[in-house]
Amino acid sequence: MSSATDHLWLHFTRMSTYADKPPAIIERGEGAYIWDSNGKRYLDALSGLFVVQAGHGRREIAEAMRKQAEKLEYFPIWGYAHPGAIELADRLAALAPGRLNKVFFSSGGAESVETAWKLAKQYFKLTGKPMKTKVISRNIAYHGVTQGALSITGLPGYKQDFEPLVPGSIRVPNTNFYRAPAFVADDEKAFGQWAANRVEEAILAEGPDTVAAVFVEPVQNSGGCFPPPPGYFDRLREICDTYDVLLVSDEVICAYGRLGTMFGSAKFGYEPDIITSAKGLTSGYSPLGAAIISDKLYEPFATGESVFGHGYTWGGHPVGCAAALANLDVFEKEDLLGNVLRNENAFRRTLEKLLDLPIVGDVRGDGYFYGIELVKDKATKETFTGEESERILRGIMSPTLFENGLYCRADDRGDPVVQVAPPLVSGQAEFDFMEQVLRDALTLAWKSL
Repeated sequence: MSSATDHLWLHFTRMSTYADKPPAIIERGEGAYIWDSNGKRYLDALSGLFVVQAGHGRREIAEAMRKQAEKLEYFPIWGYAHPGAIELADRLAALAPGRLNKVFFSSGGAESVETAWKLAKQYFKLTGKPMKTKVISRNIAYHGVTQGALSITGLPGYKQDFEPLVPGSIRVPNTNFYRAPAFVADDEKAFGQWAANRVEEAILAEGPDTVAAVFVEPVQNSGGCFPPPPGYFDRLREICDTYDVLLVSDEVICAYGRLGTMFGSAKFGYEPDIITSAKGLTSGYSPLGAAIISDKLYEPFATGESVFGHGYTWGGHPVGCAAALANLDVFEKEDLLGNVLRNENAFRRTLEKLLDLPIVGDVRGDGYFYGIELVKDKATKETFTGEESERILRGIMSPTLFENGLYCRADDRGDPVVQVAPPLVSGQAEFDFMEQVLRDALTLAWKSL
């Protein structure tokens, strides 16, 4: 067998890292755990990549996929339908909030985001507002790396090598209360109103007749799990309604139980115009994404000759739909949403024990989705330099955590953080193991300074 990197080009990876030492090879998984090719077990505290909600090794999902592949392995939904796509669309429409009743399938999250932006543009052209093409998103937010989704992404370092990108994307502040401006640093609700009002300011600066949509995650992933302050989404919905701007809830991570609700928007009580989703829809057993769209946006396409000139070969794949339906059956049978809601406070409390360490500045998130921000000085919230962050995260934290049996993410897209998002089947035993391994690695990192 050849080396893992002889021909395989790993994603988002410094390939030079593996010039002399091959990457770990993960061979199997069961429940909340994975095993490498040497037989060593790890806690999958990132659910693969915020994906494996129902846990690894689900035979009922694999069996549903096998049966579907034997019956009909593939057929496109370009002018045709198949039973799995119909059933899954019906089920998602019933689960989605309010008037989101149309489901447009893709094969992943970035494709769902592309779908939402393209639909927004065409919708406004069909309704007599052709100049409404721009989108607003938040600083440091990640929305995917296809050309359109990358344009919406708020991470300059991810974009510069691929510019020029799609024009018309504007950035506003995110909801990191730990780094809130001084004048609202003591009042979370005031901070939320301030952050939402920056969206209105951007719409007015660009011209309301040019802005099509605002893209936001219920809890922002990149930067380290920023939850929304109280009242933030109420105000954002109000602003979007005032200026006829679509509110797109990017729930590629936050949908399908990650926050303890089927959709993240439900957790915070707002109704978007579009939900973009993927990842947990199948718990990773098959690639599949879905944009769930309001009746209002579908209306111009319901009559006449208008066509949404957009689609994907693998969108609504029969085997992917079978996996999603079986996955949703597991959610219901085992009450995975209830498991998150019953345990989310215990998860938070367990992680908050780490606040006694001098290197831990903040613990934040929601449901089974948390970030731990690392600081040089807790009193001043001073962060690390780029060189220090590189040494701490990649030189110490990542290898130490993995060597000690914990797979999670040490990240510096923004200030340095460690993120944990275990499968929804996890409980206190997994929480305690995370806290123990994180404590040891964070203590080692602090001593290295």
